[in-house]
Amino acid sequence: MFTSIAITPMYVTDQDEALRFYTETLGFTVDTDVDLGTMRWLTVALPGDPERQVLLQRIGDQTATGSAETAAMLRELTERGTTSWMILNTDDCRAAHAELTRRGAEIIQEPEEHPYGVDMAVRDPFGNQIRITQRNDWRP
Repeated sequence: MFTSIAITPMYVTDQDEALRFYTETLGFTVDTDVDLGTMRWLTVALPGDPERQVLLQRIGDQTATGSAETAAMLRELTERGTTSWMILNTDDCRAAHAELTRRGAEIIQEPEEHPYGVDMAVRDPFGNQIRITQRNDWRP
């Protein structure tokens, strides 16, 4: 029935700041940046996986929240790191950690060994958690 996941939203409060973080810090590229009137449709993707996009969805756009009250609640939950998040795969978690540290990313968890591989986490400027995982062959 379905063939893939196309777009995953990440809630942000400033799309220009989000664009800088996701492209300059994480290495994503811009796929689409269009003003639709009621919202700015801004998607980014990893260069090696252009079909899987991340929508940098501004909190407050009518299409994302529906009301000012809901937008305020969503903004608070996002800042607490409880709304959107993602996991990125890498071939070398420790090298990714070193590069993200050099680029000024907020590291919220240093690389750690787990049964499934090496894992770490960063936070984007809006509170969203991004985990970076170097997976191994382990299966439960």
